[in-house]
Amino acid sequence: MSSKRPRSILPGFGLSLGFTVAYLGVIVIFPLIMVFFNASGLGWSGFWQTLATPRVLSACRLSFGLALLAGLLNGIFGLMIAWVLTRYRFPGRRFLDASVDLPFAMPTAVAGIALTALYAPNGWLGSLAKPYGIKIAFAPAGILIALVFIGLPFVVRTLQPVLEDFEIAQEEAAASLGATRWQTFRRVVFPQIVPALITGTTLAFARAVGEYGSVVFIAGNMPGKTEILPLLIITKLEQFDYPGATALAAMMLLISFALLLLINFLQRKSLGKNRA
Repeated sequence: MSSKRPRSILPGFGLSLGFTVAYLGVIVIFPLIMVFFNASGLGWSGFWQTLATPRVLSACRLSFGLALLAGLLNGIFGLMIAWVLTRYRFPGRRFLDASVDLPFAMPTAVAGIALTALYAPNGWLGSLAKPYGIKIAFAPAGILIALVFIGLPFVVRTLQPVLEDFEIAQEEAAASLGATRWQTFRRVVFPQIVPALITGTTLAFARAVGEYGSVVFIAGNMPGKTEILPLLIITKLEQFDYPGATALAAMMLLISFALLLLINFLQRKSLGKNRA
């Protein structure tokens, strides 16, 4: 008797897999490889010399530092917003729920102009902070606000389905055993939403690292002070320094990929503990 190969559960798996790999290769992998290929024209010495300049190091600290801080803030306040939208019913809830997606739908340039007009020294909120010597627009604080603005929907929309699917009976059981609200949240709810929270925070961080449109207006773009890495790449392109621009792009890609791998590892580890 001739043994037959078991059929795949998914019909057309070979064709769909080939199309998926080819599509991702053309759209994602090949362009990223070309970034490293163009940066390799500098050689190792030229590559490190480009990255070791004070202007580039300052832009790295600003971009990655503020992106990480914005991601953490979005993780905290995004969880609060997702909790309120999921657990409570109140007038205007649908309007607030829909407004969360505004940073997705709004062009980044429009967001940058709106934030600048609001937080500039002569803006509504900027004028209130000016007498106290607080500068928001054209300072790192303005960049942070812009990064929080564009990253918040990632956290809220990642957490909402998890909170909606969470069984309220688990909280009721904890309450019946004498647990306080804080103990119930910390020991029952929070461990279940940690993977989604890490995912949303990671997406917000990754979005903030590469943000350009909403930041370029409110940053002030002063080299060494408020100049972000995406703007520095644009500056090098305008100066026809294509190898230098691709070197910065390759560095951003490597750091972002390494951080995403680390965060995904922590997410899998946390998910494994929850299942255990």
